[in-house]
Amino acid sequence: MNKPDGVIFKLLRFFLRSPAALVGATILSLLFPILVISILFDLQGGIENPYFSLLIYLVLGPLAIIALILVVIGLFRSRGDGEKATYTYDFFKSQLINPQRYNRIRRLVYTSTLLITTFLLLLGGLTYSGHRYTDSMQFCGNFCHIMAPEFTTHQNSPHSRVSCVACHIGKDVAGLATAKFTGLKQLYATVTDTYPRPILTPLNNLRPTRKTCEECHRPEKFHGQKLYVTDTFQSDAQNSHVQTAMIMKIGSGGYLGRSAHGIHWHISEQHPLYYATAPGNPQEIIRVALTDSAGNRTVYYKKGTSRLPLDASEHLLDCMDCHNRPTHIYLPPGAALDQQLLAKRIPVTLPFIKREAMAAINQPYSTTAMALAGIANQLRRRYLTASSELITTRSDLVDQAIHGAQQAYTENVFPEARINGGTYPDLIGHRDDSGCFRCHDGSFQNTDGKTISRDCDLCHIILAENEPPENIGKLINAIRR
Repeated sequence: MNKPDGVIFKLLRFFLRSPAALVGATILSLLFPILVISILFDLQGGIENPYFSLLIYLVLGPLAIIALILVVIGLFRSRGDGEKATYTYDFFKSQLINPQRYNRIRRLVYTSTLLITTFLLLLGGLTYSGHRYTDSMQFCGNFCHIMAPEFTTHQNSPHSRVSCVACHIGKDVAGLATAKFTGLKQLYATVTDTYPRPILTPLNNLRPTRKTCEECHRPEKFHGQKLYVTDTFQSDAQNSHVQTAMIMKIGSGGYLGRSAHGIHWHISEQHPLYYATAPGNPQEIIRVALTDSAGNRTVYYKKGTSRLPLDASEHLLDCMDCHNRPTHIYLPPGAALDQQLLAKRIPVTLPFIKREAMAAINQPYSTTAMALAGIANQLRRRYLTASSELITTRSDLVDQAIHGAQQAYTENVFPEARINGGTYPDLIGHRDDSGCFRCHDGSFQNTDGKTISRDCDLCHIILAENEPPENIGKLINAIRR
């Protein structure tokens, strides 16, 4: 009986002769329609589940590539109809000059070209979509539970519409490769549950540089002064709303011919500023070195530390040394509740609600679920039980206060990750003697006895402190006149 001579039958005979090619072809035939449909849906924004995207791009995609490799291996290991010749140049030349074999080779070339082109299109779609997925907020924030605190604080930050990779991954090839290899280690730590709690910072290989920040924040526009008003609610029966108004001397780094002044004087290229930290404590600065425009260097040493010469461990001061929490901001309990009260998510009409909410969210909870339940129980006990001196019949207000207090907690405290409002210090300002006071504490002195100033007016002028909003309003109107 004559063997069927069609291309399909020849392909079937080829696959049956090669187990590797048969396995690869079987996997490809199953995955191809799934991958094509999934990629089309994803490009249209139809896939939102991060685990589904993970399955498509990090599991099925690589599996399809392995399947193709098996087919290629089977192709080059097989022999055609008892022929022992391998697929060399001489073999193909002999086939093409033989009229009886030419049509067969042509059909095989057309079929192979079609299959290879189709697969290359699929591979291109997988590569593009997979790269886009691993750079997405969905992957960074929702897939890796290790990043849940960072994702939550990112969504509540001034940079909530800036993607993670815009700051954490360099745009050059080296930065991209480093980030992807680092990501593999983080993925392994997530799967094996070996990542540190809390996550250690700063992460030097992810640390944004001045170049990254200045892609959006133009340094030549850092100038002038800014009116800054902060809102606080006191812990009295009326939850009194008070404000502090100050003039912040934003200043300039000295760009486009402007002289450096104000807060941004510290990053001027006209006088590079370097610092060194204590061994094992990156928050404690022990030496500061200033080079003026003439090239003269002055070194200030913290009292009680060794006056060693500058070395390679010195760091050039940049944006991140002060704006160290530009996005992942974990507010302390008081500030978090102030935001909820200001936004009216917690009703100020409940007596002592600031005090009671502070007491509720400051309890030691081991899980978020326990915290939500504990906050609700404590506030209901304080306001809705007969034994409470704060009893009220407005259960709707209490429920609103509970929801606001819970939100203040879940946006800033993550007990499973061992993170609270004090875990990562915010160096803007000088809360708890940190931030500015790392250098401007009056303890740094050069060899001539000159100290780094602690004068508050260097950076801001306080116009009013803890005054009722109406007083601040009158003050601002008077300034505008």
